[in-house]
Amino acid sequence: MAFDREQFADLVDRTLRRMGPEFAGPDAQALVLGTAAVESDFGTYLRQVGGGPGLGPFSMEGATFRWLSQKYMRRFCDEWTWVSLNFSAQEWDLVAAIVFCRLRYWVDSEPIPAAADVEGLARYWKRVYNTELGAGTVGDFTGKFARYVTARRG
Repeated sequence: MAFDREQFADLVDRTLRRMGPEFAGPDAQALVLGTAAVESDFGTYLRQVGGGPGLGPFSMEGATFRWLSQKYMRRFCDEWTWVSLNFSAQEWDLVAAIVFCRLRYWVDSEPIPAAADVEGLARYWKRVYNTELGAGTVGDFTGKFARYVTARRG
């Protein structure tokens, strides 16, 4: 079962704002929500399907987690004592998973596309997060974004 959209969107928003203004905003929130939609069917799977190394709602891999921890968490460790630096926490600590997902995009020099530009968000996700080697497609992102992020309750 997937996350409740409103509750998860609220948690993402609060977490990004807690990280700081440079990490927050509707564009970043839409990108993080879309990443959860495409990477884990919006929290349905907390371990990568097929036995891969990814954990959590963003299916982050250990190598990426360690790279981000070494590169950026030292910078924020005094300020962000509330963030778990344990990779296995990605599976159960939603706040830590959100932080590391956002950090993965933060390292990119290009601005995040506008929240309303779902195709742009999808291309950005593919280039930065999934990479050209990843199995995901822009169509996967846009379809799951529509299903999980922008779908209206009946």
